[in-house]
Amino acid sequence: MSPWNLRDLDHALRASWAADTCSPDDRADWRPDNPAWGHCDITALVVHDVFGGLLLVGEVHLDGVQRGHHWWNRLCSGVELDLTREQFRRGQTVGAPRALERPPGPLPRRWEDYLLLRSRVAAHLDPLPGPS
Repeated sequence: MSPWNLRDLDHALRASWAADTCSPDDRADWRPDNPAWGHCDITALVVHDVFGGLLLVGEVHLDGVQRGHHWWNRLCSGVELDLTREQFRRGQTVGAPRALERPPGPLPRRWEDYLLLRSRVAAHLDPLPGPS
């Protein structure tokens, strides 16, 4: 296995996002010019697989109305890493984070999407560590 870095992981994720891995709630608005749209939860889980740390979630608001949740990571060093933040292009704001425990076992809604994204990322990088 070849060594790789955060830039490699970021590139592999960006090359792997697609309409078929976008959240079903966001799929109608997914566009190739904004590939991060609807991928925050499963992207944060893949990053967590590799680096561990904490999963963070915050409420997303647009024009004062909650429009969903956004996931990202806090690495063990304390650095917050958000590889999908650029998806918010319409003035959305993300509220203060709260830490989440990683859901045990398969994700209730997004397990197949997560596995598909993981397999695409692994095809770019080599095998990924298992879920943390």
